[in-house]
Amino acid sequence: MRFGFPAAAAAAFMLAVTPALAAYRLAPFKDDLFKYPGVIDTAYGGDYVKVDYVESRDLYARDVVPEKQTKPEYVSLEVTSTQRDMTAKEGRVSVQYIAVGAVEGGAKAVVLYVHGRGGNRGQGANDGMFGGNFNRIKNLMARNGGVYLSGEFPALNARGVAQAKVLLLAYVKNSPGAPVFVACGSLGGRICWGLAEDDEIAQHIDGFILMGSTSDDDFFRTAAFKRKVPVYLGHGTGDIVLNWKTQEAFFKRFKERDPNYPVKFALFNTGSHGTPIRMTDWRLVLNWMLAVNGS
Repeated sequence: MRFGFPAAAAAAFMLAVTPALAAYRLAPFKDDLFKYPGVIDTAYGGDYVKVDYVESRDLYARDVVPEKQTKPEYVSLEVTSTQRDMTAKEGRVSVQYIAVGAVEGGAKAVVLYVHGRGGNRGQGANDGMFGGNFNRIKNLMARNGGVYLSGEFPALNARGVAQAKVLLLAYVKNSPGAPVFVACGSLGGRICWGLAEDDEIAQHIDGFILMGSTSDDDFFRTAAFKRKVPVYLGHGTGDIVLNWKTQEAFFKRFKERDPNYPVKFALFNTGSHGTPIRMTDWRLVLNWMLAVNGS
């Protein structure tokens, strides 16, 4: 693969268009702490970036207790005043979830996080883990009139897809017109792809964020693909659970089908399975997706 111009990579990676003055965008929040520490290489016009991840700097020097509690400057706990533990139900399907921000409706944007195997709703709402990155998305949504949802999905199969659908439809109803984004970590990607294949809910989804996650070529046969729903793929080169090369090949298949498809791939050099959850720049990715959708 041929790379070029790493110095301009961060801007080229996400800034596809200049937003209109009236467009909804997420305002900055601790951007200097959460921006990519450096970009080693780029390709595909900036749609593919290789990020300089250094464990000693980006994990051990960032956390008080490695992988469990980050330093205080990376979090703002004021947002917990808007946090609620809730349940959504439709017919025989129910799902427990934690909501932050506009929890009762009227949200300007909706972000749902889907955990991987063995996870729970608490993972995506944990303020101290993953370098404070979940605290950041909670703050970004609450401070910008949005809502952040962290659901609990004991089964990452059709049952989990049905639960995620019920939860998303509840917020589609109570926050009409709000852009909806689904972020999936690890094997939670199975739920992302399952939602994409369900036309009833997929028509409401405006972006998929996959972090250390799975791929699914069935996506190329969905209405979501035809609608060019933006997709972000983040992966670590040191991931021993899900190989980064599989996800890179998936990214390339997007570009083979449509060189202009709105898909981004961030490869975190030396990063492990959980690195994309720690290092993905939520504001950068979501504002790119909002721009693509013309929101």
